[in-house]
Amino acid sequence: MILPVSQAYPVPLSNLKPNAAAAFSGKMSQSANAPPLPPDGNLRIAIVDENPLRAAILEEGLREAGHTMIHVVREMDHLLHRLSLIAPDVVLMDFENPSRDVLEQMFQVSKLVERPVAMFVDRSDQATMAAAIEAGVSAYIVDGLKKERVKAILDMSVLRFNAFARLKRELDQTRSQLEDRKIIDRAKGFLMASRGLSEAEAYEAMRRTAMNEKTRIVDIARSIMTASQLLGGIK
Repeated sequence: MILPVSQAYPVPLSNLKPNAAAAFSGKMSQSANAPPLPPDGNLRIAIVDENPLRAAILEEGLREAGHTMIHVVREMDHLLHRLSLIAPDVVLMDFENPSRDVLEQMFQVSKLVERPVAMFVDRSDQATMAAAIEAGVSAYIVDGLKKERVKAILDMSVLRFNAFARLKRELDQTRSQLEDRKIIDRAKGFLMASRGLSEAEAYEAMRRTAMNEKTRIVDIARSIMTASQLLGGIK
């Protein structure tokens, strides 16, 4: 059985500004604290395929693997909006003989959905493969549309997506920590210069204030920087 996809007020992907496109894909985005997708769970899966025979191969392979929440999208126009209505856990895209324009649009969709994306194509080249990787496609399969392979490819896509998502979260956390450290150091420098404190005393003053106000030291440091900028103390 193919689950229906609503087509209410569709908006072409090409007409969406970046912030509007992000708004459409927002409910599909995986938050930093969300648990990883289970490769062996009953996932909500979207199949994007204009060819009903090829879509049936993917669907049969998924059903044999125990998946039941399968949505088939056969029209490429307004694709981002259609996918946002489904809110899939995984997206499988199949293109028998895609043009460069179609692939570029699909790569854009892959960047926005922030979900595991497996893409099946019958032909490719090195530049297209590189573009797929850059777009975050989890699995890019050339001339490999066989129902017996669908489960393994799906599992690999989910595992690879989870691994990259974990690395991205760790990188984002490290960047945030470095930025917080810079803010704290600048605030310490202002206190040292304006109040004649040592580095340890400046840090202790911020730490004590943060404890009293039940907030983070970096928040106190930001407040100090804001005040100092108003007074012309930090450029």
